[in-house]
Amino acid sequence: MAQQLTAKEPTAEQIADQRIYTQFGVTDYEYELICGFLGRKPNYTEIGVFSVMWSEHCSYKNSKKILKKFPIDGPKVLMGPGEGAGIVDIGDNQAVVFKIESHNHPSAVEPYQGAATGVGGIIRDIFSMGARPVALLNSLRFGNLENARVKYLFEHVVGGIAGYGNCIGIPTVAGEVMFDESYEGNPLVNAMCVGLIDHDKIQRGVAKGVGNPVFYVGPATGRDGIHGATFASVELSEESEEKRTAVQVGDPFMEKLVMEATLELIDSGIVVGIQDMGAAGLTCSSAEMASKAGNGLELYLDEVPQREEGMTPYEMMLSESQERMLFVVEPQHEAQAQEIFDRWGIICVKVGKVTDDGRLRLFHQGEEVADMPVKALVDECPMYDKPSKEPAYYAANAAIDTTAYPEVTDLTDALKQVLGSPTVASKEWVYNQYDYMVRTSTAVQPGSDAAVVTIRGTRKALAMTTDCNGRYVFLDPEVGGQIAVAEAARNIVCSGAEPLAITDNLNFGNPEKPEVFWQIEKAADGISEACRVLDTPVIGGNVSLYNENAKGAIYPTPVIGMVGLVQDVDHITTQGFKAEGDVIILAGETKHELGGSELQYVLQGKSEGRPPQIDLAVEKKLQQGVLGAIKQGLVASAHDLSEGGLAVAVAESAISGKLGAEVNVVTDLRADAALFSETQSRILLSAKADQADKLAQYLTEQGVPNAIIGVVRSSGLIININGKPGVNAPVEQLEKVWKDAIPCLMKK
Repeated sequence: MAQQLTAKEPTAEQIADQRIYTQFGVTDYEYELICGFLGRKPNYTEIGVFSVMWSEHCSYKNSKKILKKFPIDGPKVLMGPGEGAGIVDIGDNQAVVFKIESHNHPSAVEPYQGAATGVGGIIRDIFSMGARPVALLNSLRFGNLENARVKYLFEHVVGGIAGYGNCIGIPTVAGEVMFDESYEGNPLVNAMCVGLIDHDKIQRGVAKGVGNPVFYVGPATGRDGIHGATFASVELSEESEEKRTAVQVGDPFMEKLVMEATLELIDSGIVVGIQDMGAAGLTCSSAEMASKAGNGLELYLDEVPQREEGMTPYEMMLSESQERMLFVVEPQHEAQAQEIFDRWGIICVKVGKVTDDGRLRLFHQGEEVADMPVKALVDECPMYDKPSKEPAYYAANAAIDTTAYPEVTDLTDALKQVLGSPTVASKEWVYNQYDYMVRTSTAVQPGSDAAVVTIRGTRKALAMTTDCNGRYVFLDPEVGGQIAVAEAARNIVCSGAEPLAITDNLNFGNPEKPEVFWQIEKAADGISEACRVLDTPVIGGNVSLYNENAKGAIYPTPVIGMVGLVQDVDHITTQGFKAEGDVIILAGETKHELGGSELQYVLQGKSEGRPPQIDLAVEKKLQQGVLGAIKQGLVASAHDLSEGGLAVAVAESAISGKLGAEVNVVTDLRADAALFSETQSRILLSAKADQADKLAQYLTEQGVPNAIIGVVRSSGLIININGKPGVNAPVEQLEKVWKDAIPCLMKK
């Protein structure tokens, strides 16, 4: 039987009698289950290990039933959920590997390191699969940028992302940032990584082969990050600032060495199984690797490299010190593996072996200090189906008529206000801190609909984006979930790529609140339906719950990370207008839909009503039609209509192309709705004058409504409504408002 460690730690009896386990997030019911699995009361190390493995962050105990709704299969899916990252075939024995994960709570209390280690963790997920990381993306949410604390968080989160990504030499090529009071005190920091791999190099995190040695790779273990997984599975509070020990410290230079050595090890062909030490550190990696192989594992903790004196087994097992990996090889390959890491100057130590007893057994100072069934740790966590209740606000919003707002008369001023809103404004302040050209494969830089990275030695490229409008999801979770997927796919198509699959990051509030659980359920329904219709299976992702502040839950924000394949680099398309005289075409129809819009937020100071609706069949036709036109060479530029509607799309296309435009919109709608409605399934296109009619005819044949609405000019932006003046401003003036908004707020 496992023995207690030190006098400083509570005994098994004290843990039970004083209900100390509740401090780790373990309920009375769960504690009784643990005792049943062990046949006795757990000691301090064992309750710590169970608490992190049974946390929401590791077990998905509150969300797994919902995740089963997602379509995860497809003809191109090589690996779906369950491993470090998902993998999709892109032909020629190549595949793309990608995943998104959150580091929300750590970033709220220690923004630089919280964001930096979020980037480091997602990179390890990719190269532990055997893939070479080629690009980083992020999706960020903050409160009102006029708030001093929000500015601090924003500045240091961006600094952490830049510091880690730039140092490791992986380009940060795309992302999105939204600002809303809903995220006050609980920012969202989601990091995504994309990699490339040959089919025969794909790895899995399995501890196979009874008797095979288990190796620890990377820097020594410290006390940073202890209980990071459980920290991420509770609401933030005033005491959260005291939990800085749950925030790890990253070292991108070390990760670069670990990455290169690991990829060389994998390339050697001797790896049996490998997994990074992410959430729950040594605990999660060892238990999951054993579970996936149906085996057990023994760990000899005296062999674990330690950078602090007197570390206990509890501390070693729960530490989330960064840049560490766990791998298994056969005994005859030990020396070869050791030589690779020695040459890279990386610690590589044998710390255990694979067993056939199905148990995770820990040894320290000559004693067995923990003995737990692997199946109980990984597969037997209780799954909860939480109560669900439609929130009162949802019904109340159905009664709000957003067509009853007073009509906006000064449309030029309205456009300037929307362009100057931090959510819509230029994000150059952010991405200029990132090295997005390192490795020289970036074909489309940050600022267009999606980033594009070329695949060396081929004519193919990868398009990638992250998307989600939390206001839409708040107002109607199911529709908002559909739109998040549809907009991501639309951005991929606008870049000349075919959408392949998604990875999602489900950021929600406390699932124990029925109204929040209802949001999760409905959003998942929307995402699932959109993925089925648009043929973009879910190949992995992350759930981040308990995102709350003093006023309640954040807006439900299921971020969608999507990757698409550009079949030929000649198809790469960007949003900027290309030449004076080009014809401007609007694909799709506009309706009066201002609920959840940027105009509503800017002018009314709130988000209310219902968001834009979406017909996924219409969306699919639009995307297929536009992608077909791009492949035929009929499209000069393409830009998705999203926040800010048509007026913002025209302005951004003009600014990006350093040109002007004259547009005349023929409509039955009010002028402000025609310009700022955020109706879905619309794309702004431009074409050479001699191709415009052919493009319009092709779209019509594909069942895509479209209208020629204007022409690209050398300067000035003029938008008329039914021949009457609407917007009239120099593009340079609009560009200044758009570019200066965030820098000016940061200087205040």
